[in-house]
Amino acid sequence: MIRLSARSASSRLACVATLLVFSLPALQAAAQDQAPTGADVAAPAPAAAPVFPKPDPANFTATTPTKETVNAFLQTSWGYDENRMWQVQAILKTAVEGLSKVVVYVGDKSGKQKPGVFPFFVLADGKHIIAGNDIVSFGEHPYADTRAVLQKRADGPFRGGPAKDLELVEFADFQCPHCKLAQPNMEKLAADFPKARIVFQPFPLVAIHPSAALAAAYASCVAKNAGNDAFFLFANTVFEGQDGLNTPDGATLTLNSAVTKAGLEPAKIAACAETPAAKAQVEAWIALAKDLDINETPMLMVNGRMVPIGGIPYDTLKQIVAFQAKLDGVSQ
Repeated sequence: MIRLSARSASSRLACVATLLVFSLPALQAAAQDQAPTGADVAAPAPAAAPVFPKPDPANFTATTPTKETVNAFLQTSWGYDENRMWQVQAILKTAVEGLSKVVVYVGDKSGKQKPGVFPFFVLADGKHIIAGNDIVSFGEHPYADTRAVLQKRADGPFRGGPAKDLELVEFADFQCPHCKLAQPNMEKLAADFPKARIVFQPFPLVAIHPSAALAAAYASCVAKNAGNDAFFLFANTVFEGQDGLNTPDGATLTLNSAVTKAGLEPAKIAACAETPAAKAQVEAWIALAKDLDINETPMLMVNGRMVPIGGIPYDTLKQIVAFQAKLDGVSQ
């Protein structure tokens, strides 16, 4: 799946990679035609908590993954939501050696949403699944590898604590309207998780935002010359004047004004932004996002867990961060 744009409401529902923000009707609509024979009985409409059909042992023909592994994976992915319930309905062999098909029924304990069916394929390595159009890390600790990459390579300006025990890495584009809208929630996270290391990782979507790379280069130079506090002042000012980035002359005025607001000399930062070092930094930021298969902004990585924050209610976002911290044994 390639999306070089901020999320629309429909793409948020279609992105399986996060395993976080589905509504149950969306799961059902996306997956109901993919359930295997013998496991595709429509899940019942709930009056209260749904009662799923009893799994048929005949639908557990694959030796891997085990039901315990699938449940551990889903608990890690969905356990932040106390109302979420599920049942592993089938783990089936396929015609491809080592490729198993898993079918999960998903419901809402409150009965407010209609149950859904969530199928996915587990690859032979046991570490990845195919869900919809996405390849997603799988297992009891599916975010560990991504977390390690981010701890090593996420080098954007940060605020909060210096330790990386709880690291929130925000991939954002200065010209992305949804990134601007996400900033109040990032401010709330900084207040609610003061020990967290919160990294702003610029990711300019150059194919659709012509001023984004220049804004990222300016941001690199501001941080290099004046530190993290100056960067966040600069970033907030750029977001406030985001519409000015829509034209070349407006971008220059907007960025220079933000530099002045941050207490720096615009001519010095503008010159810095044109240097090979600044451009190389921006390319490295883009490369990190691509290496992690991040194709859209804003995207928040919570200890390696991918959370598309455009449109997620703050209470849900806070639940996810707190839940992941607990999973990782982090004191908040």
